[in-house]
Amino acid sequence: MNTKESEQEKYHELAYYTLSHRDPSFIHQHAVDAFTAQNANENSKPIAIMFALIGLYLYVEKNYTGRRIQQIHMKLGAGKNKWPEFQLPSGRGEVNISSVLAAPPGKERDYMIRKWCVSVWESYKDSRGIIEEILRVL
Repeated sequence: MNTKESEQEKYHELAYYTLSHRDPSFIHQHAVDAFTAQNANENSKPIAIMFALIGLYLYVEKNYTGRRIQQIHMKLGAGKNKWPEFQLPSGRGEVNISSVLAAPPGKERDYMIRKWCVSVWESYKDSRGIIEEILRVL
């Protein structure tokens, strides 16, 4: 099994956890955004990277819920726009999906999802201005 398949399997395991989570804040969105930004490559669509970075910014810096971020994604996706391309950092954070899954389900794992998001967002800090500019139009 290659690393990409292994990461995808871990993502599915975490998605099962986050989608079955009873918290109405919709923690699943944060895991999607962290995974997408951390695993982006030259073949990733600019819109996927942009939405992930918007989600991380709004969660980490503005404390938005996953539900609210999802609503913003839908609003942004409704228009026909040309999305910016982002410089992908060589390092994408010290915390990864394996770290998250190593934490016991519940508060500890939820905390690790937050820590993962912070870690990935920090690696993209040079994109902050672009994200803020995109969000000004809302």
